[in-house]
Formats: sequence, C-alpha cells, structure tokens
Amino acid sequence: MDLLGPPIDKTAVDAQLDALVLRHAQAGSVGIQVLNMIGSRAESLLDRLPADVRGRLGDGTQEALRLAMRAADRSRSVVGGQPQWLTRAVTTAMGAAGGMGGLPSALAELPVTTTILLRAIQDVAAEHGFDPAEKGVQFDCIHVFAAAGPLDHDDGSDLAFLSTRMAVSGKGVQALIAKVAPRLSTVLGQKLAAQTVPILGSAAGAATNYAYTSYYQQMAHVHFGLRRLAIEADMDHGAVLDAFCARVAVPKRP
Repeated sequence: MDLLGPPIDKTAVDAQLDALVLRHAQAGSVGIQVLNMIGSRAESLLDRLPADVRGRLGDGTQEALRLAMRAADRSRSVVGGQPQWLTRAVTTAMGAAGGMGGLPSALAELPVTTTILLRAIQDVAAEHGFDPAEKGVQFDCIHVFAAAGPLDHDDGSDLAFLSTRMAVSGKGVQALIAKVAPRLSTVLGQKLAAQTVPILGSAAGAATNYAYTSYYQQMAHVHFGLRRLAIEADMDHGAVLDAFCARVAVPKRP
C-alpha cells in the first residue's frame, strides 16, 4: 500500500497535466512520419490486404489479445521490467524481420509483437506504482489498446478510451478484450499492410513497429499518469480527466 503525503497543490497538478498533454501530442507524431515514408494513407492501407486476411483480423486480434495477456503476465516472473528504449529496439527488429518475408512472415510476427506491446504497457503501469497482477490494472492495460494506434489520428477516440469503465473482474477483462478487438484489428491490419509494401517491406515493418511501440508507451503514460495524478492530488479521476481534456485540442470531424 502506498504511503501518501498531503495532496499536491494546484501548481503541481497543472505541471503534471501539461506534461501528460505533451505526451499525448507526441504519441501520434511518429505515425505521420511512417505514412510519409510508405507514401500512403492509413485508410487505404487495408485495401492492400487479401480479402480473406481482412476477414480473419477481428477474431485473430481477439485471440491474440487473450494469448498476449497470459504471456505478458507469465513473462513478468521470468524477465523484470525493461527499459522503454530496449522494448522499442526489440519490436523494431521484429518488424523488420516480419516485413522481409511479406505477408506470411508479417502474420507470424503479429501476435508476438502484440504480446511485447502489452508487456510494455504493463511496465509503464508498474513505473507509475500500479501492480500489473491486479485485475483492475490488467483491465487498464487492455484499455490502452482502445486508443487505436499511431496511424489513426482520431483524437476524439484517443481521449474516449480514458474514461470508459466496465466491471473490473476476470469477466470484465474478457468483455473489454472483445470490445477493443474490432478497433485494434483495423489498426493492426494497417500495420500488416504497411509491411507488405513492395521493396519497403522490411523498412516499413521496422518503422511501423517503432511507431506502434512508441505510441502505446506514450498513451500508457497518459492513462496511468492521470490515475496516479488523481491519487496524488486527492481528486476524483473524472475531474482530472476533464482538466486534461480541456487542455487537449480535439479537432472536429467534418
């Protein structure tokens, strides 16, 4: 149990909120660089995939998340928390290898990368003082995936994931996985498609994996940073979230 001192003052709250807003802004910037490199738009990437692959993405992503949760949890008893730069280096190398062999190798690499991404999110949770073994924290780790990905710049959805809550239980975690999977399947499909770009497959695979790892690490810092801030400031989490959202410019959709 944390031994907390008196609540931090408004100046400290504002400073932490500003730092989290900056993280949120930086999270998606690498995605634009990836799209510029492969000369495409995120919404057109899925058209590169065969129809049968697109049809399997939903169920495959849901199963990958379930397996990733179990694998990431088991890995914590074997390998301690890793530096964030090392996680980015590992996923970048895996993306390059996955892209080298085109779609078959990219498909084989996807569930492994998903597991490492989830483990990276757990490491951020632990950095903010939360226990990844607790059901509520596991719930939040999956919840971070609801923030789409670096190739999806729907900031409204990125912010929406911060506030939705369900019953925190084993069944609640499974229900959240089912809820998150369709959105994540679209995002991971874009990653797969980027890895199949002719000639650029290996480079695109490395770049997209770097972007995805950086993105989810940053969004995990936003998510768990807001929860930690609510505790340190002795504020309702909803009030902290409202203050955060007020500082983030959310563009209106046409």
